[in-house]
Amino acid sequence: MLTPTRIDEPSMAPGAGAEGPNVLPLRAIRLRVNGVEQRLSVEPWITLLDLLRERLGLTGTKKGCDHGQCGACTVLVGGKRINSCLNFAVMRDGADVTTVEGLPGLVGRLAQGDLHPLQEAFMTHDAFQCGYCTPGQLCSAAGLIHEGRATGPNVIRELMSGNICRCGAYPQILAAVAEVALAAPKPSITEPAPGAGA
Repeated sequence: MLTPTRIDEPSMAPGAGAEGPNVLPLRAIRLRVNGVEQRLSVEPWITLLDLLRERLGLTGTKKGCDHGQCGACTVLVGGKRINSCLNFAVMRDGADVTTVEGLPGLVGRLAQGDLHPLQEAFMTHDAFQCGYCTPGQLCSAAGLIHEGRATGPNVIRELMSGNICRCGAYPQILAAVAEVALAAPKPSITEPAPGAGA
């Protein structure tokens, strides 16, 4: 695993010659990743996916096709789903990034071992087999719930279509996402039930 290149550290190109090191052109960026401020110097061609995995050690986000076709690299940027393999890290300077490791924090669950409701639903519905696509599926589901567009199973199926599961766990994934996305808020004791008097 590569260590992050911090702003105050010079970066040397591999194979520097006798005339001196070849210094790579670096860009200083700031990201808030899973609630933690990160200040880094990165090469302009480093993808957000590679930065997360190789430099920050957040290996939950997976590299699948590396072409934006499979969804294994899905993360949330500002609450919206993106394919991190298609985004250069410098494009996201100043952004708030959430990976699968940070999902529990989205719902205020910060203790070690706490899970996001989607993670619990995936376990309940056995919505994974090999597990390789699961982080991308979870981030995509969290994003579509945040977008407020999950109005029924067919809509969820369509909105999740950019996330491929080679094992074919789609029925279980749909059941898990629908359980969380379509869960009706329970009325409180002080509020009248919908359609009750007045």
